Amino acid sequence: GLALSGGIIPFGSTFLMFSDYMRPPIRLAALMKIQVIYVFTHNSIFDGEDGPPHQPIEHLSALRDIPNLLVIRPSDATETAAAWIAALNHKDGPTALILTRQDLPVIIRSIYPTQSQLKYGAYVLKDSVKPPEIILMATGSEVSIALDATLQLQGKGIHARLLSVPSFELFRLNSEEYKNNILPPGCKKRVAIEAGGKSCWYELVGLDGLIIGIDGYGASAPAKTLAEHYGFTAKNILSEITKKWGM
Repeated sequence: GLALSGGIIPFGSTFLMFSDYMRPPIRLAALMKIQVIYVFTHNSIFDGEDGPPHQPIEHLSALRDIPNLLVIRPSDATETAAAWIAALNHKDGPTALILTRQDLPVIIRSIYPTQSQLKYGAYVLKDSVKPPEIILMATGSEVSIALDATLQLQGKGIHARLLSVPSFELFRLNSEEYKNNILPPGCKKRVAIEAGGKSCWYELVGLDGLIIGIDGYGASAPAKTLAEHYGFTAKNILSEITKKWGM
């Protein structure tokens, strides 16, 4: 109602877990193409001690499947600022901003590409010197972990590229030239890292890719303990890559 009255952009905020209870109004806003901003926090198992009832697993995939809903999961404070700009500019439908509970390191944008690249939905955060042998991609809190893994691969002489993928919807709007430039069809070694369900990632990694995600439910423990248990560490990412491709 607030959105339809005009003059304001309404927003609301709650845990991502509770987006299930909000699906009817979110879907209706998407169907009616009205501008509403939903801010969902506590967006993964890294919610920590609250345990499985408050830890979303399938929710990101479910939101990404709603037509005309723009879903953005930024990797740090700078991408979050860019995500707000994207949400304000997205006037023909609702936006869901997917944010963390825990503090995240801020990626140094004087070294890496600026957060303005978020408008493409996916962009090269750390490139290889030569054409990539392997491409890693991640969203949200897992981007900094994937960056660590990418730097270690490059340190071993492997031509690894890292993509930050804050929004599937924005990425799909790009030209085929752009998509093929950052995800060369010839590079089949692709790794997706996201602390949630895996299903939506096959679109980007293909059937031969590697997805480091979650197949079950979470647990009650500190975030660092959960990261180690579920494999969201640079060490485990490298281990899984070695197991699959011997790199």
